[in-house]
Amino acid sequence: MTMGSEIAGAERPAGRARREDTRDRVVRTAARLLTEGGTDAVTTRAVAQAAGLQPPALYRLFADKDALLDAAVEHVYAEHVAAKRSAAADSAAGEEDPVAELRAGWRTQIEFGLANPAAFLLTADPVRAGKTPALARGMEVLRERVRRVAAAGRLAVAEQRAVDLIHAAGTGALHTLLALPPERRDPGLADALFDAVARSVLTDAPALPTDDTAAAVTAFRALVPRLPRLSPAEAALLDEWLGRERGGA
Repeated sequence: MTMGSEIAGAERPAGRARREDTRDRVVRTAARLLTEGGTDAVTTRAVAQAAGLQPPALYRLFADKDALLDAAVEHVYAEHVAAKRSAAADSAAGEEDPVAELRAGWRTQIEFGLANPAAFLLTADPVRAGKTPALARGMEVLRERVRRVAAAGRLAVAEQRAVDLIHAAGTGALHTLLALPPERRDPGLADALFDAVARSVLTDAPALPTDDTAAAVTAFRALVPRLPRLSPAEAALLDEWLGRERGGA
């Protein structure tokens, strides 16, 4: 290797680092503008000016405005999900009531959507939602919380059905609230909707009812991955049997 090639090789990583730093600065700037001013505030000119760049520089990082918006939304959700994961971990470590934890997570999600309407509404588009990995991580946080409820014997339906119902209800609550002017929003609507969903997916008491086999099976399915003596294949087979007992749920 010649001296020139060695220098060029040293410059390439430095150039990539500068590019990544610039991209990060642009994404953070776009996320701030999206949060403060909505989608219309995220123009290439506005983002470039706020990030200290010329507009053509943005097109070397993002193909178009949609790609920039996708990155901004991902950044907003990633920060939110990181906070949710931290809170969920603290709750699990402290053995907090899993139902109370589920309600707290619901309220956090509603508050996030109301505080970040542009980001929420952009991800309401199924096509754009698929480009936001943080959304998938957020759904996993919800699944973990529902699994803890199931393990405590408080879940009356299959875990995935509970996740789908809670997610659908939360999305609908935010759409309803955001469609109204702030002064007309019912502050108790989201909590009332959570209570309605809870009545359909939760059992009434912490202890497993002796006559509620569905709740018992759901709770046991949540514990199957924690059984140390089962191989992955055995755990999968047991889960399949239990799912059949619940009617394939």
